[in-house]
Amino acid sequence: MAESERAGEGKNPARAASAALFRRAQEVTPGGVNSPVRAFRGVGGEPFFVDRAAGARLWDADGNEYIDYVLSWGPLILGHAHPAVIAAVCDAAGRGTSYGAPTVGEVELAELVREFFPSMERLRFVSSGTEATMSAVRLARGFTGRDMILKFEGNYHGHGDSFLVKAGSGVATLGLPNSPGVPAELSKLTLTAPYNDLRAVEEAFRAFPGQIACIIVEPVVGNAGFLAPDDDFLSGLRRITEADGSLLVFDEVMTGFRVAPGGAQELFNVRPDLTTLGKVIGAGLPVGAYGGRREIMDHIAPVGPVYQAGTLSGNPLAMAAGLAQLRILRDENPYPKLERRTRRLVAGLLAGAAELGVPMVGGSLGSMWGVFLAAGPVRSFEDAQRSDAALFQRFYHGALRRGVFFAPSAFEAGFMSTAHTDEDVDETIQRARDALREALA
Repeated sequence: MAESERAGEGKNPARAASAALFRRAQEVTPGGVNSPVRAFRGVGGEPFFVDRAAGARLWDADGNEYIDYVLSWGPLILGHAHPAVIAAVCDAAGRGTSYGAPTVGEVELAELVREFFPSMERLRFVSSGTEATMSAVRLARGFTGRDMILKFEGNYHGHGDSFLVKAGSGVATLGLPNSPGVPAELSKLTLTAPYNDLRAVEEAFRAFPGQIACIIVEPVVGNAGFLAPDDDFLSGLRRITEADGSLLVFDEVMTGFRVAPGGAQELFNVRPDLTTLGKVIGAGLPVGAYGGRREIMDHIAPVGPVYQAGTLSGNPLAMAAGLAQLRILRDENPYPKLERRTRRLVAGLLAGAAELGVPMVGGSLGSMWGVFLAAGPVRSFEDAQRSDAALFQRFYHGALRRGVFFAPSAFEAGFMSTAHTDEDVDETIQRARDALREALA
């Protein structure tokens, strides 16, 4: 990227190669992308196409460089192309890419995940976070013999039918309250409540006593922007579910290994019945897992009657990458440094906005963070939707022109990696301040 752009003049970097790729992609793929938020519909304009990445940086097809705070939507705690992860994947690939049979890596990674998450007494690997949440809810229904579930407005648990009712993430970004293709009969089995509203949860359980199989929740929301739970919220969910004989499912696809080594359940000292994890346990490769109490997990086939299967579950490449990343997290404990650097970034962004007189609130837990262009407080998805979307769009593109890649949506959290330096953070704060100043002009 040219020095003038680094200095914050806001000139558009050349993206001719990305533009040509996007035109080609739209001919063969719906919207030109394989996941909706990548189309930049929430911020306008066209996406750039990534050519390569290393550490905390991305380079697009035109050679433009970006400091990356998306990090494949969270899992790259060690940054892009970490040498230990790459070496592990190359070694595994040299011995075969998929077997459809058990491997040592599956056992070793399951044991390591359980070290971090003791509540996952038994766990099953799948191929994505969506598959993990879908399987966990099926298991909850099979274990309890109940059909209804309760989720929270703005929480996103993947694109399973049961979850696309008042969902967050790309659904919120595109302004879609629900998705066509989800049968109305199934939607009726999905109850919703505002996040951080225990009274609404209690009312739902009073209205449907003994009928709700589980509550599924992002314990710290990342798919409606960054939303932290009130002090008594998660423990209140635990109390309500135990009293009713329902299960509590923590969707830690984003928060796992992020807000604390053992996720939100460690940070807030609340033990769920089931936990779901995503590609963080594969260092960004396609993988997920669900697990929990032994007596619940023993309802899964082949031990029990609840069926779930997958040819690529426990894929050896993902197992090897995950072992490499999680061993580093366990042995080197980068969490204090990650947390300090993340707080420094958020404080700098808030200070820059205050200097310019722009309402902005934000926060962080561990290496997960987020800000809203709103006066606050922001405790729920309804609060988040009051953010200044037009200003965010201008700010987003101003930051991108200056080489800072934030999530292309006002409703997504950001992430820090061990590859980010204090210099990266300082540079980001300055570029973001210049972008916000330009957005106000």
